[in-house]
Amino acid sequence: MSAPVIVVGAGIAGLVVALSAAPRPVLLICRSESDGATPLAQGGIAAALAPGDSGNAHIEDSLIAGAGCNELAALRLLAFQAPSAVAWLASHGVDFDRDATGHLRFAREGGHRCARVLHADGDATGRAIARALAAAARQAGHVQRLSGPEVGALLRRGGRIAGVEARDARGRTQRIEAGAVVLATGGIGALLARHTSPRGADGGGLALGLAAGAAARDLEFLQFHPTALAHTGPDGRLPLITEALRGAGARLLDAQGRPLMQGIDPRGDLAPRDVVARAVWRATLGGAPVWLDARRLGDELPRRFPTVFALCQAQGIDPRLEPIPVQAAAHYHMGGLRTDLFGRCSLPGLYAAGEVACSGVHGANRLASNALLEAVVFGRRLGRCLAQGECADAPAGRLRVIGRGADLSDPQPLRQLLWRGFGPERSGTGLRAGLDGIAADPALAQSWQGRLAMNLLQAALARPQSLGAHWRCDAAPDHRRAA
Repeated sequence: MSAPVIVVGAGIAGLVVALSAAPRPVLLICRSESDGATPLAQGGIAAALAPGDSGNAHIEDSLIAGAGCNELAALRLLAFQAPSAVAWLASHGVDFDRDATGHLRFAREGGHRCARVLHADGDATGRAIARALAAAARQAGHVQRLSGPEVGALLRRGGRIAGVEARDARGRTQRIEAGAVVLATGGIGALLARHTSPRGADGGGLALGLAAGAAARDLEFLQFHPTALAHTGPDGRLPLITEALRGAGARLLDAQGRPLMQGIDPRGDLAPRDVVARAVWRATLGGAPVWLDARRLGDELPRRFPTVFALCQAQGIDPRLEPIPVQAAAHYHMGGLRTDLFGRCSLPGLYAAGEVACSGVHGANRLASNALLEAVVFGRRLGRCLAQGECADAPAGRLRVIGRGADLSDPQPLRQLLWRGFGPERSGTGLRAGLDGIAADPALAQSWQGRLAMNLLQAALARPQSLGAHWRCDAAPDHRRAA
């Protein structure tokens, strides 16, 4: 019997890896049945499948959005394998939206020169994908699912990652050995005071890898979504208002009802997310509202965007009759554990997929709807790599437990501190204040969340130029995007 693979996280990346690793046995460990950010994804999956579009055009748009610092080999894989990724999803039961003639329906989102984004169930693409892949995993004989435990440590033996230590809700720990461990734990958004992420997207997997000594990459690049519904939940999460609304004709307005993006960027409301998010951030700094006006969509809105319509109605807003109040919120981490094109981390036996991983494919700012695509393209490559014998039986020797450290009982002060220092606009003064604030609070400084936050702040401080989503208001911009 081949040594099993442990996959931590059951969002799209974890599920794709698990399914693609057949016939190697896989243990899929997740906090809950609806794990990860995938079910929340309203945006779709980008693929150059429409007439007149091309993989090269997709690459060029991704480079422009990513400020020109994307890893080109990874980006080529992403763009040219997009059609097969879409076909693979369809083969697993994802029913992409089609027009009245039966052809695939493409939407346009920010940064794309044309309509190339596929959706399923309108603006519930993530939920449709998660549902289909979870069903496929339940039927897959090689996949076993373990729901509930929290993975708080990695096991290491003979210089190789050899398993995990998991803790259940009653505090009982279990050590599970494996031939390989794949971290597919999502991003870091929930570490900030305003975010669009699920509670579990708190950087826990990234902290695990860093504690074990894995190399990181591009930690300073955090994308802020420009249109989150201006209604903050108790954990700081704001409901997402999909960018596809602007692609369909909705417009951002300032407090006086004027077009917000006029004179800021020639691409207007469909400029890359970092540009639009900063404009929204600046407009709301003094407490003034910013509005997303989708009234021109009329009765088409609840049909094409049922998730957004329901979210608005839950707050007493009818977007057919009144504009939607929006603000910027932390959304997607382009940085993470450094991986190669097969998902390998710098530690033998440790792999990463999805938002916790960083191959450099997104550069300094992710192009809209490239995230689901990345999870499928690179998740399949990693799964096939593991299926072909990449992982091995753990070597003999003493087993070492490497935990990420103490948990923070109250994350709210840290969320506020990071929002001030690590937000859409940064400065050396603000970043140093954040580091000093953590160092001055023993509970923060000794927690894994605090140590992770210090890594983020230090990475941002080490890049004095503005680049993509990392915007230093006290420094000149890096002009790679313009070039």
